[in-house]
Amino acid sequence: MKWIVLALAVLMYALIVIFPTRKSYSSLGAALLMILLGVVSPQAALGELINWNVLMIFVGSLVIAELFIYSRVPAVLADSLVTYSPHVGIAIVAILMMTGIISAFVENVATVLVMAPIALALCTKLKLDPTYFMVGLAMMANLQGTATLVGDPPSMIFADQAHYGFNDFFFFQGKPSIFFAVQIGMIAGSVFFYRFFAKKGGQKIDLEREQILSLIPTALLVLMIGGLALASFVYGGISLFSGLLVVVLGLVGLLWYWFIRQEGAQKAWSLVKGLDWDTVLFLIGIFVVVGAIADVGILDDFAGFLSRIVGNHVFLGFCIILVVSTLISGFVDNVPYIIVMLPVASTLSQTLSLLPELYMFALLIGSCMGGNLTPFGASANVVSVGILRKQGVAINFGQWLKISVPFTLITVAASAVFIWAVWRN
Repeated sequence: MKWIVLALAVLMYALIVIFPTRKSYSSLGAALLMILLGVVSPQAALGELINWNVLMIFVGSLVIAELFIYSRVPAVLADSLVTYSPHVGIAIVAILMMTGIISAFVENVATVLVMAPIALALCTKLKLDPTYFMVGLAMMANLQGTATLVGDPPSMIFADQAHYGFNDFFFFQGKPSIFFAVQIGMIAGSVFFYRFFAKKGGQKIDLEREQILSLIPTALLVLMIGGLALASFVYGGISLFSGLLVVVLGLVGLLWYWFIRQEGAQKAWSLVKGLDWDTVLFLIGIFVVVGAIADVGILDDFAGFLSRIVGNHVFLGFCIILVVSTLISGFVDNVPYIIVMLPVASTLSQTLSLLPELYMFALLIGSCMGGNLTPFGASANVVSVGILRKQGVAINFGQWLKISVPFTLITVAASAVFIWAVWRN
């Protein structure tokens, strides 16, 4: 049975790589086969393996993110950065940093879509090639995805596995946590882009200012963050309260959009249909498949294999997890990889008598930042390439690598040094 489960898991991963736009079909099909083979029961799949709290947080935060973008608040903030920046280099880097910060709380693709028009307008006014700017938006969005509990699915999965609450992403056991490691990476990445954009002229820029439609979505976003922080303090980890809170806030926002803003049922339904339901279904299937893999002992076997390779060399284990995660995530969806590897990293840490955060944070950093390596390593990258193509700017694989390789090396290295320094002991 162990070999059958392993073969099905490998087949699922292969199909995800070959057909990335149909990844939910691959994961749900594999999950169904696991149930039909009796590896897991339907009751266990629905009641134990599928984390409904994570799914509720994911869906609710998607709704709030869409409404936040609809409110035009991010665009107004970006306009202000451009207006008050002393020159173009600082303005562009400030927008890139703001994109990353927003992406720590809002889905990456949505963040890129709302910031892209600002970037393109700025490039048109200054007669700049938009390639670096658009690639930078995607990379900064991907980089910050792991900074908070609501940033990206891998963060939510990590929080569930490690029993982390919202506050634990900032400080855990009296030490600065993953959020600060990501910010170190962002600062290093900003320096990288500033070295390019500082040469593009020193003039100030005036753009046509956007107008805020409403502050209600911003209030909902703040309530979500505050509520998750409170739930983290009271309950710890991802609780039922956390999931219900985010879903209720999302529902309140949807009703506000429908009735108070009077956008109507059709637009409200379009907003709901436009959410990333493919990832929701994908996660359901992955939860079941990885649960089956764990039940038959494959994860323990893999942890033992890594332990034999690493031996007592803690730094070697840290580097292997970091480098392999970065490379794999440049080509493969990081969600199934994260779900499989988190318990392996934790077990390996226990074997070496380490704090589990040392290896789990290395896994998170490599998996999320590694998505920047290739133009198809993350959805935000694909969107940025598509936007550039519509502007008549073609960027091939080699051109992407010229930007992505140094950026990824710099950001991963900077974050890794912080993790090693803080969490080694």
